Amino acid sequence: MRDLVGYRAVFVHAHPDDEAITTGGTIADLARRGADVTVVTCTLGEEGEVIGETYQHLVADEADQLGGFRIGELAASLRALGARGEFLGGAGRFRDSGMAGSPAHQNPRAFVNNTDVATDLLVSLFERIRPHAVVTYDANGGYGHPDHIQAHRITHAAATRAGVPRVLHTVRLAHETNAALPAAAPAGWRLPQPGELDGVDEADLSIVLDDATYAAKTSSMQAHATQLWIANGLVSESNPHAVLCDGPVVYYALSNLIVQPLQRVEHYQLGAGVPLPDGPDGADGIFCGL
Repeated sequence: MRDLVGYRAVFVHAHPDDEAITTGGTIADLARRGADVTVVTCTLGEEGEVIGETYQHLVADEADQLGGFRIGELAASLRALGARGEFLGGAGRFRDSGMAGSPAHQNPRAFVNNTDVATDLLVSLFERIRPHAVVTYDANGGYGHPDHIQAHRITHAAATRAGVPRVLHTVRLAHETNAALPAAAPAGWRLPQPGELDGVDEADLSIVLDDATYAAKTSSMQAHATQLWIANGLVSESNPHAVLCDGPVVYYALSNLIVQPLQRVEHYQLGAGVPLPDGPDGADGIFCGL
């Protein structure tokens, strides 16, 4: 179907890989159905950890080359999803802020220290693209990362100034995530402790991923090879350790090697703007009632 031709959506994310992990299936579905989808990434993710041995020395306190490497990972991810991408203010304009209290958080170029400039740039982008809907994180940034919270903050401010009709927040349902966890973790990985994964109790919009969009999301996540591993029993240049985890869905882990389910449903809450009609269902619900 090409039933969403003419609609425009912008996804505002903090780092490369966020677009795949939290919203990849929705992006793929919208793009496949003809919507113009733009992923705005606010930093290069320079302060991220690296999973596995292959690219371990790219990190910020060694070669400090991780940000440039992640540009290529993001490009591959967006190709898998069928969307186009932009870095806010251009690649490298704002630096990954790291976690609160870290030295990176005090860097004058850190995303969290450039609220006004970042908001102005996002206003200009919204005025140029004129999105019908914008997607970002909730006020807690999903799991509390300062850059996610900053993305929420500037997205709402810019959407108000640019007259964006609707802002949605990407969320996970805690009970659904817990129910999808495997009975046991594969060797070298571990199951999450209670409350360790982010999650909320309810959502306003739920998008079920079909086989094609689920496959696209899986491929986009695999593109972020420095950041996560998929437990599909395969090895790659960046993952020399084959891990297979059986269960109702595909499983993955970040550098902490905590098992997480790659779920077949993506959820959203209305953050601002035009209310969602009763019972919206599917990716077209993002634009429903506009």
